Amino acid sequence: MTMGVPQPMTHEEIAEHLAGLPGWAQEGDAITRTYPIRYHAAVAAIVTIADRSRRIQHHADLDLRIDHLRASITTHDAGNRLTRADFDLAHRIDAIVAAHQALPLD
Repeated sequence: MTMGVPQPMTHEEIAEHLAGLPGWAQEGDAITRTYPIRYHAAVAAIVTIADRSRRIQHHADLDLRIDHLRASITTHDAGNRLTRADFDLAHRIDAIVAAHQALPLD
């Protein structure tokens, strides 16, 4: 095990972590979520997400549309596999989007 290289999670670990992240789903070797959110609120959320991502050196792929924001996360340093860092970032993104007045998914 090389120091500093994130370790990919097992299928069981991924399922356990996903259970604690309502709205997120696994798509291949990434986790994704789509947030219904007003465009300008999403732009503000993206700025905050980018700032937090820079601080923790882990980034999501973000896709902004007129009425929703889609986040997709994987760990590039782990060969595009899921690691605990992805789930940590997902929790952070959930909190940021909630703070920017995302609409509930249900």
